[in-house]
Amino acid sequence: MDQSQNGSPRGALAGVRVLDMSRILAGPWAGQVFADLGAEVIKVERPGKGDDTRGWGPPFLKDASGADSETAAYFLCTNRGKKSVTLDISRPEGQDVARELARECDVLIENYKVGDLKRYGLDYETLSALNPRLVYCSITGFGQTGPFRERAGYDFMVQGMGGLMSITGERDDRPGGGPQKVGVAIADLMTGMYSTVAILSALHERQASGKGQCIDMALLDTQVAWLANQNLNYLVSGKPPKRLGNAHPNIVPYQTFPTRDGDLILAIGNDSQFAKFCEVAGIPDVPADPRFRDNPSRVDNRDACEAAIAPAIIKKTTAEWVALLEPLGVPCGPINRLDEVFANPQVVHRGLRVELPHPISGTAPGVANPIKFSRTPCVYENAPPLLGQHTEEVLHGLLRKSDAEIAALRGKGVI
Repeated sequence: MDQSQNGSPRGALAGVRVLDMSRILAGPWAGQVFADLGAEVIKVERPGKGDDTRGWGPPFLKDASGADSETAAYFLCTNRGKKSVTLDISRPEGQDVARELARECDVLIENYKVGDLKRYGLDYETLSALNPRLVYCSITGFGQTGPFRERAGYDFMVQGMGGLMSITGERDDRPGGGPQKVGVAIADLMTGMYSTVAILSALHERQASGKGQCIDMALLDTQVAWLANQNLNYLVSGKPPKRLGNAHPNIVPYQTFPTRDGDLILAIGNDSQFAKFCEVAGIPDVPADPRFRDNPSRVDNRDACEAAIAPAIIKKTTAEWVALLEPLGVPCGPINRLDEVFANPQVVHRGLRVELPHPISGTAPGVANPIKFSRTPCVYENAPPLLGQHTEEVLHGLLRKSDAEIAALRGKGVI
């Protein structure tokens, strides 16, 4: 196992090698988690162009002169700590190199369309014959089976198809009402996270069986699976949940309210908190109203409860409310912009912004993995790589190819 300078392991997954043949977000997100945890992650990209997200800007990372580089912020968010190898897998020589890489890896992550990699001899059946211990994770929009398996799947459409947009957005009877997607590609991100859990589970099982396995991950499956209480609200009641804006379907009041200078998130979870809030707000009689005496009653009388407390909330600023309610244990808070988030003293203390060395800009910003270990901390040594930055290093060091062999591959445009 790799060791740090003080002798402790270099990340909890040091010694694990991942071949990341994915692009955009879901697969690369899983690959970045593995890199953060200390695994060696080799990202395979198309020669000359690379991962599509390298060009998904502006904004682009600035070079030393202040000009835009060719690296978009989007690419930076999900490829930290990886090695970039350019390889044209449409060519027989490129396929040979990919198979050699797979033979040397513990994990392969891919998000090609169903059947695409089989055409190149890079499917699970072929690669597992070469490396029976390989854990092979395929990520697609709709999975390897079923009537939609050959359809292309993208986060936005999956948020709609999977029910998320039916419960996200302001109520239809209010200004601005209607379906909304989440502000980040949450179906992709959650699929990346579930994929990480699945791969780690397969690696654990491999310790006993000695065998790898194939993992079939689908964005639609993931989107449906993580709707949590909203799924069960429907399955128990038979009634599809509706959009409630910032309100909660099962708890009242649990939403945003206008204040004198902005908005307040009021997240009351029990009747005691509601009584404390009403006392401080100068409306102590409200909890005695039969319509509001307990949470089920408040849910049944949602609009009336909102109308009873909103006039009091708008009289004070957001900061004044936070100062009054936090000491009482009444959950509340502001709605911060990202500049306010990264200036927040708790965020600063937790070290959520990181700066990594970058060959073009000197340093590149990133956001730390939220996992905190006591002995094997996450590894933040390398910024997302330049296109093909590690091609020769990997071909020389891992595959033991000679200078002449590498030059021949380069001359044919394979790398």
